[in-house]
Amino acid sequence: MDSVGGHARVPRRWSGPRRRHWATAVAAILALGCLIALLGRGEGPATAGPGPAAAGASGSDTAPGWGLTHTQYSADTGDAAADSAARALLAQAPLPQDQALMGWGTDNPEPSPGVYDFGRLDARIAMITRSGGRPVITLCCAPDWMKGGTPGRTDWSRLETAPSPTHYADFAALAATVARRYPQVHAYVAWNEFKGFFDNASDQWDAAGYTALYNQVYRALKAVRPGIEVGGPYLPVDGFAPGSATDASVVSGPWGTLDQRVVTAFDYWLAHKAGADFVVVDGSTEPKDGAPAPDPFAATAKFTDVSRWIHDRTPLPLWWAEWYVEPPDSGWSEPYRDAVLASGMIALARGRVAAAFYWNPETGAADCPGCLWSTSGAALPPLALLRGFARWFPPSVTPVPVQVSDARVRVLAQAAEGVAVNTADRTLRVVVDGRTLSLGPYQVLWFSR
Repeated sequence: MDSVGGHARVPRRWSGPRRRHWATAVAAILALGCLIALLGRGEGPATAGPGPAAAGASGSDTAPGWGLTHTQYSADTGDAAADSAARALLAQAPLPQDQALMGWGTDNPEPSPGVYDFGRLDARIAMITRSGGRPVITLCCAPDWMKGGTPGRTDWSRLETAPSPTHYADFAALAATVARRYPQVHAYVAWNEFKGFFDNASDQWDAAGYTALYNQVYRALKAVRPGIEVGGPYLPVDGFAPGSATDASVVSGPWGTLDQRVVTAFDYWLAHKAGADFVVVDGSTEPKDGAPAPDPFAATAKFTDVSRWIHDRTPLPLWWAEWYVEPPDSGWSEPYRDAVLASGMIALARGRVAAAFYWNPETGAADCPGCLWSTSGAALPPLALLRGFARWFPPSVTPVPVQVSDARVRVLAQAAEGVAVNTADRTLRVVVDGRTLSLGPYQVLWFSR
């Protein structure tokens, strides 16, 4: 097990890091009635979903907006009925969809120099485009021969090892080959979470090494088609619990303090990059130092605070490639999970993000807390949340101020629609811009304005 930037990571075949935020595997699969409640409207204790489109919503908003990331287990498990159902869900309301180059459901794309295997990546990109979604490719990870391995062999335990500097040009050439193969893909993210770019000797991120790789990839992709959009650094914006002094930066809030090493690495990339069409980060509201987490609802402010900090540094559009709100083995109920997820999405929207990709949890088990769909292909509540925000709060829509009579209810609104989240474990009656709403414990309620 490798330690990358202070995080224990256990790579698996077809997979990336086992995200601790989705490790819960004990919650029962949701009842159909819960989903029906999520998609319904009106008042009461059930979670309510967005209603029919109204003035102010747009079907052609600036891409990519709210999307999802495919992981090892997706709508291609081999179970024909389940896969068909899941793909039908994706096609009902198409979303931007991200897929990794190697791992997370795809094979080694170049097992030996000049010998390619794009079968699995072909299938994933085809699945995305057939659903009507906009495909995005994350250019991670690297074939073994680019990092000291034997050509023709793939050691999946070394998935997160970065290519050696002598092979940066080879990785950039692979990226160009991918761009030529998939003309329907217009956006690429260069690498993933600085994997393999942490210098244990200096206890710092190797921003210079990553940026050298990024610059070669950027130039190679632009040489294929100048219109291709390229972004980085996909840096994990880790933070510490409130009151922590070690490696603490000035970026802080009720959620804690951003790691100064992250600030240093981000600023280095920003100053030395060859170019970029958007900025990419990812992160969790959970502290990285194992300290007790703050209130999960209050901690979602991290998404807003970090986003604003980035906007102060660059005018580039901001993408959150991954975002997490749940600790491991949380034992959260589905209503509570959905309320915290919705609060996180409100915080992202307030941070004026151009994209936010929901990491669809990695599991082949029947129980899948936080998944977008079940192993049988049935829609789960987080999918309705994602669709609601994609419909009513795309990047082109600016939220409007609202007055709320109770601070325990989070509200986000635009001209036509709003969403309210009860963060309390009891029913609350609140006045939102002069309108009385009743929300059950942890209810997420969509309302017309």
